[in-house]
Amino acid sequence: MASDCAAWLNANPVETEDLSDSFVSGDEDNRAVTSTKNINNEINGNWLSSSSNSIHEARLKAKAKRRLRKNSSRDSGRGDSLSDNGDSVRGTSAAPTSPKSKLLDRKSRLGKGRGLPKKGGAGGKGVWGRSGEVYELEAVDAKDPNYDEAQENCVYETVVPPLDEMDFEKTLIPIVQEYFEHGDTNEVAELLGELNLGPMRSGVPTLAVSLALEAKASHRELTSRLLADLCGPVLTHHDVESSFDKLLRELPDLVLDTPGAPQLVGQFIARAVKDQILSKSYIEGYKGRVDCEHARAALDRAAVLLKMSMGGLRIDNLWGAGGGQRPVTQLVKEMNLLLKEYILSGDSKEAERCLKDLEVPHFYHEFVYEAIVMVLESKGEKKFKMVLQLLKFLWESSVITVDQMRRGYERVYMDIAEINIDVPRAYFILEQFVDKSFSDGVIDEKLRDLCPCRGRKRFVSEGDGGCVKLESY
Repeated sequence: MASDCAAWLNANPVETEDLSDSFVSGDEDNRAVTSTKNINNEINGNWLSSSSNSIHEARLKAKAKRRLRKNSSRDSGRGDSLSDNGDSVRGTSAAPTSPKSKLLDRKSRLGKGRGLPKKGGAGGKGVWGRSGEVYELEAVDAKDPNYDEAQENCVYETVVPPLDEMDFEKTLIPIVQEYFEHGDTNEVAELLGELNLGPMRSGVPTLAVSLALEAKASHRELTSRLLADLCGPVLTHHDVESSFDKLLRELPDLVLDTPGAPQLVGQFIARAVKDQILSKSYIEGYKGRVDCEHARAALDRAAVLLKMSMGGLRIDNLWGAGGGQRPVTQLVKEMNLLLKEYILSGDSKEAERCLKDLEVPHFYHEFVYEAIVMVLESKGEKKFKMVLQLLKFLWESSVITVDQMRRGYERVYMDIAEINIDVPRAYFILEQFVDKSFSDGVIDEKLRDLCPCRGRKRFVSEGDGGCVKLESY
């Protein structure tokens, strides 16, 4: 501050007579009532000697100080003052004279420019450029020190690394298992298209067939459809042939987990030939070159099925349709055959296995209905006891749920009037069967009480006046 004052005095020389016309500070206003003698001996609260030179110098510094305070744009936020020897002393910050603090003012504080916002309004915390400004692709500057001429014409693409054997199984197994639930081959093709299978591409059919060997017949049918739909968009015919070659080599290991693996692999080969994803000469190419008995059994099974297809066998329905895809009439027919086979053999476990193979747990109430109707239409107690024993076994093994058992009994209750037309003793047999089912724990008391009873009428008798007794008892 002292240097600023000296610079200002050199540039603007001030006469002694003009000092009285200078601006008066607040301290001087308070001292206006004092005598002139005191003013001559005191400057800015400092007692001075009577030397005229020192008084003249002090007044010049005071005037320069007032001029700087007036012209400075920072006087409201800074409490700077000059000491006796001209040094700058920082005091406490003064309260701003404007109602709006200048610390929040976005105008330039240097006293220059036109008073416009800094950076054209694009400056400040949390501001991402001017409003409405659109950033375009900047041209490459050849003078940029980071400029590399070799990268100017580069094309950047997303590179997916190829899957190794461990990552291949971890990635593909969940995809195939999920496909067994939804059955959408297009979704599987999209998921495989996003992967870089590389040399592991031929392992997709091998993995799918290996999982299908341990699954149900409906899952094997889905696997055959998947192979047919993937051949072309994702797989090539060479990939399919390589995968079946690998399956034939791995049959000794597959037999340990699935004893019927040779016959199942042979059916997959026959279905693949029928779907035209394997050439007809594939089986003939192995003649006389197979040493493994399991591989030979699989190839023989495929050859037999292809010969039978010429006689009318439909290989495209080799695995059968899934439970939910079969017509209701076919399911009812298979359930009746199952019951008849059980009556002849008496094997409850075999009946349970056959019922599960139908893969229609939501339709087991039809099995309960057909079993009770068979009891109502039968003669003797053999079927009565065997059917009750079968229902009890399926109930205890949780194959038939509470809801399916209840719905089967309720359907019989609803149709008993029509059944009674063909079977006069249907009400009586049904009451006995329901009571026995309740005693064995197959049904609850509430379902037993819903069993309908046959109404009996008293017809005209003596003393009734020729009226028919309609009440039942």
